[in-house]
Amino acid sequence: MRVWNSVEQWVERRSALSAQTIGFVPTMGALHRGHAALIERCRAENGIAVVSIFVNPLQFNDPKDLDRYPRTMERDLMLLENLNVDDVFVPSPAEMYPQGCRFYVEEASSTAIMEGLHRPGFFKGVMTVVLKLLNLVRADRAYFGEKDFQQLKIIQGMVNDFFIPTEIVACPTVREPSGLAESSRNALLSAAGRERAGSIFQVLTSASTPEQARTQLEACGFSVDYVEDHWGRRFAAASLEGVRLIDNVALPAGTRP
Repeated sequence: MRVWNSVEQWVERRSALSAQTIGFVPTMGALHRGHAALIERCRAENGIAVVSIFVNPLQFNDPKDLDRYPRTMERDLMLLENLNVDDVFVPSPAEMYPQGCRFYVEEASSTAIMEGLHRPGFFKGVMTVVLKLLNLVRADRAYFGEKDFQQLKIIQGMVNDFFIPTEIVACPTVREPSGLAESSRNALLSAAGRERAGSIFQVLTSASTPEQARTQLEACGFSVDYVEDHWGRRFAAASLEGVRLIDNVALPAGTRP
């Protein structure tokens, strides 16, 4: 496994990979079973498996949230080696934004709801860095989890509109035994909080309406940002122990808006 820290070195490496199919999993590190599932599929479907680790400052509207984001680089690299990843791209912010953030990518409609509404600038930061990474890796396929479904939809739209020749592969959400969606932020919860956080999934799959789901989550001690239905799915964002969690589930056929 090779680890690349500079854009220049990676570009040189990438030029030598033209004869093989390339799969790509972009991450912000603090890897968990959800990431492992993406990487295993990437490894199985491509000749070369590439993973990036980059905590993107552009998508954090709260500097404290950026500082708090878990960083476990040594453990992450060990996991990636065990998963037989070929190349890991680990750039610094200075490598990704050598002249600062002069250019941004923005979207006109899907970013005005849910995460886009509650986290101003979030999707602008996500789309900008993902476009940079897709241009650098030039993968045949890139793998994204359905836990961040709104993000997945927006990235699919960006790739289509900018004619980027990378297939965006959607992968099912991986869950803990409690039903809690795997997330790097789960590590910030206490053991009791982590177990209780599984209520988000239970409520989303059982409540009749978004309003009922919100009431039930609040009764469980969550501070709820939203519960909404879009694209045939029910979405929620709620905080527990000061940790903001998101999830979504497919709505039963016949109940989809």
